[in-house]
Formats: sequence, C-alpha cells, structure tokens
Amino acid sequence: MDVEGGRGGVAARRKGWWWREEAVLAYQSLGVVYGEVAAAPLYVYRSAFAGGDIEHSAGNEEIYGVLSLVFWTLTLVPLAKYVLVVLRADDGGEVFSAVSGLELSMDKDQHKYILLPVTCVILVCLFALQHYGTHRVGFLFAPIVCLWLLCISIIGVYNIIHWNPHVYQALSPYYMYKFLRKTQTGGWMSLGGILLCVTGSEAMYADLGHFTQNSIKMAFTLLVYPALVLAYMGQAAYISRHHNFEDGSHIGFYVSVPEKIRWPVLGIAILTSVVGGQAIITGTFSIIKQCSSLNCFPRVKIVHTSSTVHGQIYIPEINWILMILCLAVTIGFRDTKQLTNAQGLAVITVMLVTTCLMSLVILLCWNKSIVYALSFLLFFGAIEVIYFAASLVKFHEGAWVPVTLSFIFMMVMCVWHYGTKKKYEFDVQNKVSISWLLNIGPSLGIVRVRGIGLIHTELMSGIPAIFSHFVTNLPAFHQVLVFLCIKSVSVPHVQPEERFLVGRIGPKKYRIYRVIVRYGYRDVQKDDIEFEKDLVSSIAEFIRCADSNQNGFMDGASHSCEGLSFISKGLPLEEEEGEFDGSDSTGSSAHKKINPNTMAPKPKRVRFALPKDAKIDREVRDELQELMEAREAGMSFITGRSHMKAKSGSGLIKQIVINFGYEFLRRNSRGPAFAANLPHVSTVENKTTT
Repeated sequence: MDVEGGRGGVAARRKGWWWREEAVLAYQSLGVVYGEVAAAPLYVYRSAFAGGDIEHSAGNEEIYGVLSLVFWTLTLVPLAKYVLVVLRADDGGEVFSAVSGLELSMDKDQHKYILLPVTCVILVCLFALQHYGTHRVGFLFAPIVCLWLLCISIIGVYNIIHWNPHVYQALSPYYMYKFLRKTQTGGWMSLGGILLCVTGSEAMYADLGHFTQNSIKMAFTLLVYPALVLAYMGQAAYISRHHNFEDGSHIGFYVSVPEKIRWPVLGIAILTSVVGGQAIITGTFSIIKQCSSLNCFPRVKIVHTSSTVHGQIYIPEINWILMILCLAVTIGFRDTKQLTNAQGLAVITVMLVTTCLMSLVILLCWNKSIVYALSFLLFFGAIEVIYFAASLVKFHEGAWVPVTLSFIFMMVMCVWHYGTKKKYEFDVQNKVSISWLLNIGPSLGIVRVRGIGLIHTELMSGIPAIFSHFVTNLPAFHQVLVFLCIKSVSVPHVQPEERFLVGRIGPKKYRIYRVIVRYGYRDVQKDDIEFEKDLVSSIAEFIRCADSNQNGFMDGASHSCEGLSFISKGLPLEEEEGEFDGSDSTGSSAHKKINPNTMAPKPKRVRFALPKDAKIDREVRDELQELMEAREAGMSFITGRSHMKAKSGSGLIKQIVINFGYEFLRRNSRGPAFAANLPHVSTVENKTTT
C-alpha cells in the first residue's frame, strides 16, 4: 500500500509539474506568438469602413454584420482550423496602426507632421535592438501582451454594458446574411479589411517549434480568444450608438476608448504592436535559416543569441534588409489603408497555402481517408478563397507589394537552388577515380607533413575533382587528410549518435578519411574547438572499431553511404600529468610555456581514453598515435574556390541565371559557417563550367 501510494504521489506531482511547465510556456507564447493578432482590434473596423465600400447607417446593419463576420472568422480560422487541426501537424508589424491613434489625441496639423517620423523612429529602434537577441528583447513582451489583453477586455466589457448590452445578438450568422444582402458588392470588398482580425494567426503554427501544442492552445483558448471577442463586441456596441463620424476612417478602436485613459491605452497599444513586429522579424530569421540549410537561399551569417534556446537566432543581413523594406513601404504608403491591404493579401495567401498543404498531411502523413482531407480542404478553403478574392481586388491599392516582394525572393531562391544543384551535378560527374589515387601512392607524390588537413566537399562519396588541383599546386600535404562533407537534412534535429559518419578512402597507409557530418535545419553547429574535438574523436573511434572489411579501402564510386560507419560516440580524449615515454602509442605530450619566475608546471599528456578491456593490435595503436600527433600539430581547413559558368551554346536564360544571377549571389553570400574560424591554409581557384 505504501508503495502504491508513493507511486500515486509521484504521478500526481509529475502531472502537476507538467501543468506548471505548460502554463509557463503558454505565458511566454503571449509575447512571441500573439502580439500581432492581439493588436488587430486597433485597425479591423477602421479598415472595413475606411475604404468607402460600406457606410455606417442608423440601422446598424453594417456594424452588426461586420461584428458577426469578425466573430465567425476568428472562431473558424484560428480556433477551429489552427488550434484543433493544424497544430497537430508537429514536425518535432503594424507599428503604424497603433501610432495612428495619435490622430484622435492631438490636433490634426500636429498629427500630420508627427505620425510618419514617430513610426520610422520606432521601426529603426526595433531593428537596432535585434542583435541583443530574442531572449533579451522579448523579456518584457509577455507582460505587455497580457496587460493589453486585459485592457481591451475591460474596455470591451465597459462599452457593452454602458452603450449596448444587446450587442451579443449580432454574433448570430443571420447578421452576416443581412449585411451582405444590403451592401452586396461593397460588403464583399470590405472583407479584405475584416480579414485582418486573424492576421498573425499563422504564427501559431510557425512558432510551434519554440513551444508546445498544449501551451499555444491554452494561451489562445483561455485568454487571447475571449479577450478579442470582448474587444470587438465592445467596439461594435460603442459604434452602434454613435453615427456622427466624419468619415469611415474615424470608425475604429480609439474612438471607443474613454478620453481620460486614451493616452495610457495608446502607449500600451504601441508597445503591443512592437511585439507583433518582433514576432514577424524572428519568424523571418527562422524561415531564412531553414531555407539556407536546405540550399534554397544563399548562405548568411547566423548568430545564435541564446545558449539554451537554440531557435533564438539573429541574421544581420536579413535584419537590415527588413528594416529598409519596412521604412520604404511606410514612407511610400504613408497611411494604414494601403498597408492593411498589403498585409491582408499576404496573410490570406499564407493561410490558403497552409490549408492546401495540410490536406496533404491529413491524407499522406496521418493516413486519413480522402473524404476527411477533402472535407478539410473544401470547408476552410472555401472560406479563405472568398477572403483571397476580396483581398485581390485591392491589388492596385497596396496589395501588389507582398506579391512583388514574394516574386523577387522566389527568384533569388530558385536561382540559388538551381545553381547549387548544377554545381553538385558537375562535381559528381567529374570525381577523381580511386585508381588515380592508388597510382600516385601513399605520399600522393608530394611531401606529407604533420597535421590534419580538412578538405571541404559537397560529395558524400568519391574524390572531388578539385583534389587533383591541390596535389598539383601545393608543395606539401598533411599526414592525415579528411574529406569533410557537412550536410543539412530535412528534419529539425539530428540525434548526436547519428551525426557523424566516418569511412576510409584508399588503403590504411594513405591516412585519408571521409567524414560526413549531418545537421538538422534547427540544429546549432558547434564552434571550431568543440567541432575539432568531436571530429578527431569520431575518426579515432572508427579506427578502433573498424572491422576487417574496412581495414582495406572503400570504393568511393558508390553514391550510397556504404562503407561509412555511424559513430554514436567518439573515442574520448583525456589529459594526465606525466612525461610521455612513448610506451603508450595512443597519446602524445603537450607542454605548457614555462614562466622562469614560477615553478615549472608538469607536462600534460593527451591521449585517447581506450576501454580498459579493449584489445588493440599494434597497427591500430600506430594509426591512433599518428592521428593524435597530427591533432597536436594543428588542423587546417583547405578549400577550393570555384566559378560557375554556363557552357558555350547554352540557352540565354541559363546563361543569365548561371553567369550573372548565381555568381552574383555566390560572391555576396557567406562561406560555410563551420569554417568561419578555421585557418585557411590554401585557396585554389578552379573555374567550373556547367
């Protein structure tokens, strides 16, 4: 009984701890995921009425219809689609709209001159803070969103009670029918503004890797969704009792805020919009990193700003490009109408694509029936197609911006992917044969000196063509050569025991190895010191455990990983005091510099920590000793720089893509991230035609 009670107590404590963890993650998600959708009440009603498509009449059919549409859109898309379905597919800035509240808080002449500069200053400050990292910049974001949601909830309840307690009746779908029947084409065109009530909802899925399904669902269902419904109902209650607005652009959030608290609410609104902008920036960083890992975007500098949360990154180039684009769009448009049109089309396009792809996930990954997948596609797709068509009508009024930017970035991605693919195909077709390596002998026809030479290659098998250029042009080569291939695979994370694959090229006496290091698109690559240690340890473990079939040489012509061994755990290195007497062939001595004014320290002996019961023959010990001596001599990174050029006679489009597009991107992109801090002992120019 005591045992059962103890187990029950442990289970209860674990369950309680699980809920506490989920609650903490839900709280943190408010500052990262929900800033944009929480700020939507600032501009939804304004966007719906400002275009002149519909007018606020004394009968209130328009405001009640907009409220009904907002409520059901908010219920069906974020709540039903994302929370209930899309979030289950788990793979392991409107600064401007907030500042526009100044229009009601100061004279019109003052507002005209201060709105744009204030917006630009906020944008510059936001992007300038990014290099501090998400964990620092976002420290206060969750409390800000919590305060904002509490604020709009209280204001909403006040407006409902004070102005129109019966506004809840407008939640009926019947008011949508009345609205569309009366307004017809104008009502349909206003859907582009109503759509903005779900802007930012796509972040619920985009940021899933930072949190958990339950935490995101908990935050939206228990806090965000009720607060937004109360906010929209409160605004509708106020507007339904006021019909003296100068024009539709004055119908919005700030008119429903009591004048005595308008300035404090404005301050909170600006901070909340900054949070929404932060979510977009960090989301862009994550997407660019993943695209770069999959060879679909030029290499950029990726700075990991947190030692605990690997997904928190900063990309300087993308940060400043985003800032310039945001400033250009802000200064170019100067008002929220065109900005919201642009945002609306971008948001609904993302949601429509998500619906289409999600239907494939339901069918192919979840193995559900085609009826289930088609039902999901047709139900949510029909809703989103209506909004998409309404947003597309506003193409010439700002919605062209996301289409243009998407086209530019798509062209960059296509050119880079095509050029990278063609370069890889050339390397595969022009590999050096193993017979060539055997003919030149173990010395490779040149002097072999102490040290480890890392030769980077994109090939997972065979000898790259550029190796022959190294042998021809370099006077000496390292005693240990490693063909290093860094591969990004299309999974979030690669387990440490599956990261290193090690094999041998040529006979053992050549001391040439192949190492393939695999990273997931969300993995953090180690610094050069840790990487060097893991690399050498993995090779040592391969030498120790290699069977008789691998003691010869592997045929590098195969495209598979045959002949390579997964190294789950490398042979560890250890230091111990004492002179190296040569009796242990698996170690070497490393002496510290002696200060004549202090006592000379004892020399350190570095060696591979072999299992005590391991039986190692002399040949393996000699190879391990040579590897250790090479490590002590130093490790150098050797790379070749190739130039892509289309073959003569190629089509005009191919020549433009390869000779100008790809080469421009290659020259202006970063080198391999893992080689940033390694010494480049030699660079050989090699012109490649494709």
